[in-house]
Amino acid sequence: MSVRALVVDPSASAAVRLAEVPDPVPGPGQVLVDVSHASLNYGDLNDARSGRIPVGAVLGSDAAGVVARAAADGTGPAVGTRVVALAAGAFAERVAIDVGALAEVPKGLGLARAVALPVAGVAALRSLRAAGLGPGKRVLVTGASGGVGRFAVQLAARAGAHVIASVGSAARGEGLAEAGADEVLIGLAGLRRPVDVVIDSVGGPQLAAVWSLLAPGGSVQSVGWTSGEPAVFPPYATVGPAKSLTSFVIEGDVGTDLALLTELAAKGFLTVEIGWQGSWDRFDEAAEALRGRRVSGKAVLTVTSEGPRTPMPSPQGQG
Repeated sequence: MSVRALVVDPSASAAVRLAEVPDPVPGPGQVLVDVSHASLNYGDLNDARSGRIPVGAVLGSDAAGVVARAAADGTGPAVGTRVVALAAGAFAERVAIDVGALAEVPKGLGLARAVALPVAGVAALRSLRAAGLGPGKRVLVTGASGGVGRFAVQLAARAGAHVIASVGSAARGEGLAEAGADEVLIGLAGLRRPVDVVIDSVGGPQLAAVWSLLAPGGSVQSVGWTSGEPAVFPPYATVGPAKSLTSFVIEGDVGTDLALLTELAAKGFLTVEIGWQGSWDRFDEAAEALRGRRVSGKAVLTVTSEGPRTPMPSPQGQG
């Protein structure tokens, strides 16, 4: 048996193509999920070209769909449960996912919006938490029009921070004030007072610039590097009152954080903006739009099947 998936292929225009791959075989603590939606992250595009994901391997991290087979060890959601997950190889019709890597999607939240939450939402939530977010803190979010940025703006505002959103153009800043930004800046123009927290997804020269704006005791969380440019710090820039630049990566189980994010989204406390949506057959188009920074918020792929999928029998003891 096989399923269709988006796999890494350096010869393809976006280094990704649709292909047939073996049906996944779940471990005892994994569920099988029939995927209906996937979310494309900037990191996925880098993974396809950098060699981090081997040629022929399935790409992706964000998936949402319905549980087709419950976990053999009795943990996790039952068959038929709508779930969202952060899992390696997410861009496939059917994926085996650790029960700690997913959360049930609440009623009232569509899967197309839920699937935008795993990488971007968890990165925003955990980086703010690691930086010491609190009421009254001055929080700068760079690349604020992107997936991580928009979630970070909303979560920081909800925590009572003074939020400064940095974007590349006036058009990219649309909707950020409504999302909770107290200030919306083009680049760093007009930013004079020090900030306590920086959530940076741009990197390059802007990373060096925000370091100089960081207050003593402050924290820069480096969650991305969309500029693709080096960051050059002037001499003695790192000599002075203590402050930190911290690399960031999502590690460990994310189920609890995903449950929180989906609950906030279902209740309307966290807005999910989808700037591009279409069939995964149009992956090249989505990738080009994301690389060209023409997507505000998230790019969502609809996983389309060529035919009915084979029903999965429940493991022994699961009914």
